[in-house]
Amino acid sequence: MPVPTIAELVSAPSKQHEGQPSQKSMTKAERRELQEKQRAAKLASKQQPQSGVAPTKAKSSQIALKKQPGGESNVTKQHTLPLKDTGAISVADDAGIKSVSHGLRIFSHFGLPKPIGHTLKGDIHPAIIRLGLLFSEFRICGANARCIATLTAFKTVIQDYTTPTHNTLSRHLMTHLSPQITHLVSARPMSVTMGNAIRQLKLEISGSDIDMIEQDAKDRLCQKIDDYIRDRIIIADEVIQELAGKKIKDGDVILTYARSSVVEKVLLQAHDEGKRFSVIIVDSRPLLEGKVLLKSLTNADAGPIPCTYALLPALPSLLTEVTTVLLGAHSLFSNGAVYSRAGTALVAMMSKRHGVPVLVCCETYKFSEGVMVDGFGKNELAPIRIAQPHGNTKNVPSAPNLEVLNPLYDLTPPTFITAVVTEVGLIPPSSISSIPLALGKTSL
Repeated sequence: MPVPTIAELVSAPSKQHEGQPSQKSMTKAERRELQEKQRAAKLASKQQPQSGVAPTKAKSSQIALKKQPGGESNVTKQHTLPLKDTGAISVADDAGIKSVSHGLRIFSHFGLPKPIGHTLKGDIHPAIIRLGLLFSEFRICGANARCIATLTAFKTVIQDYTTPTHNTLSRHLMTHLSPQITHLVSARPMSVTMGNAIRQLKLEISGSDIDMIEQDAKDRLCQKIDDYIRDRIIIADEVIQELAGKKIKDGDVILTYARSSVVEKVLLQAHDEGKRFSVIIVDSRPLLEGKVLLKSLTNADAGPIPCTYALLPALPSLLTEVTTVLLGAHSLFSNGAVYSRAGTALVAMMSKRHGVPVLVCCETYKFSEGVMVDGFGKNELAPIRIAQPHGNTKNVPSAPNLEVLNPLYDLTPPTFITAVVTEVGLIPPSSISSIPLALGKTSL
């Protein structure tokens, strides 16, 4: 009869001790879960520093196994439980809020927050490094602010760029900008506005004249960037302010959610024109951006605007006196769905239920040719340090089966939107596909 080895003595009783059935009797989901736990343990063991202490402990445990009859289960606990804990900690450190819990597979594709000091790859300009840190810390937040900051940083990169010998600016500059863009995306997932602006910039770079002097070509590109910011953002906002301001009358009660730079400008301009109205600001975690809007409206140059600040659970009791709902947008898709701050869909749905018109203020450069049907296909998770007040993470529950998730965006179906206010006019969500034609383009 063959004598079993020590490894067999360790593995066999450990399975019996843990009470795990054989893999043949497991379901497919249970086997997959077991494999993922083993991968996490293997990854954690690789990350531990290699030293001579571990082998010594292993040998001593094997000797103790021979001497003590009940040593199998103790050794098993020492070899399995710490590895599970270490794997959970390492995965949590890498992904911020992602853990080895398998109930969150539906969120595994979300844009996870990156650590602030992530590794630099390639020749990254200092302006891009600084911008990436600002993005990671949410110091620059909002679709318009992020797009303007990105294009401004690219102007610095272009001015400091020098074309290598035996190369042309129209070809090599594209290669030089690629790691800059990758670095920004690694700091925080790219927004639709940034993607549209970068595509337009690449189009301008590819169309640069090869025979043009390098400095003149760089100045031309910087001028194109300034023109894009002026035409697609600044002037577009001014037109939206005028169009949306006509919908505000004396005595109206305007409700808005979180903070949109365009909605803020609309309210301030209407107040400057002498219109008397009040504003209800509904806010929600994780960012609580409505506080910034509240401070701006109550400190207006023409006098404070009467404001009411409430959190999202108080929305039903406030809608009875609201006359118009003004919302901002992160992007607007070709099927008319609005992609905006998490909670916008709830505000639009309840407003529609109460018969209150919902107007979405959105520039045309935020339009995307893609289609989204829910908020799970694409989203971004806020890091815990941003979600907690003053970066205090001590209040986060530490239950083993509890995960803290803070999605930043949700999707509002077009049926709950009355009209979209753009620089080309008020458009119903069902006619969003006509926006490129209104701009004189075949596509965005």
